[in-house]
Amino acid sequence: MHLDVVDLHSFYYRTKLGRIAQRALRERIVALWPNTQGQTVAGFGFAGPMLRPFLADSRRVLNLMPGQQGVMPWPDGLPNHSVMIEETQWPMGTGVIDRLIVLHGLETCERQADLLDEIWRVLGPGGRALFVVPNRSGLWARRDKTPFGFGRPYSFSQLEAQLRKHGFVPGRQISALFPPPSHRASLVRSAQVFERFGSRLSWILPAGAVMIEVTKQVHAPTRPGLGEAVRRPLEALEGIAKPVGKPVRGRETAG
Repeated sequence: MHLDVVDLHSFYYRTKLGRIAQRALRERIVALWPNTQGQTVAGFGFAGPMLRPFLADSRRVLNLMPGQQGVMPWPDGLPNHSVMIEETQWPMGTGVIDRLIVLHGLETCERQADLLDEIWRVLGPGGRALFVVPNRSGLWARRDKTPFGFGRPYSFSQLEAQLRKHGFVPGRQISALFPPPSHRASLVRSAQVFERFGSRLSWILPAGAVMIEVTKQVHAPTRPGLGEAVRRPLEALEGIAKPVGKPVRGRETAG
């Protein structure tokens, strides 16, 4: 079940822990996609906090919010980029999105297979999507004080296997959110230290979120019988009438 948009907005914009999470995730995403000039960038779920860096150079930025979650204008102080959609039927053509961020959209969706099929449809050939989900073995998934404590958590292998089933080609894997999910002032002040340490030694300190970048690859269609046609010798003169009757010999000289 999707979280309410009011609760998500309150966490990311009105709590210190939420702003820490926002910064940690955004830094990973910008490092992954440093240049989106001329591209259509979209987010699904509650991805608005991660989309702001792409407003300046991208051709178009869309903040797609499922109706089960609710919608609110985004970003503050600028023209609205948010639109409420049905989570498995997006109001756009096939292959129109170049980059897509899925945050708080997959793990809380009750029809995950249909959602992944729809994401595959709207991505352009060679398009990339980044799935951000709670880490099954992390502390954030075990506490409901943050949005990462809701829905189905994943390990890298579980998420990758599910994405492969729907035609995605997994690529880079990233861990994020290493500070404990606590609002205590002492831990909040140390959040950047935890994040730097964890990003270098993630096998020691479990992350709160796992992130997998995937690519949509479309294979060239094959025509039935094409292989047989190529193997068959070309009949360059096929259709031209063949001579009939006896062959014509050279004239005999009169004797």
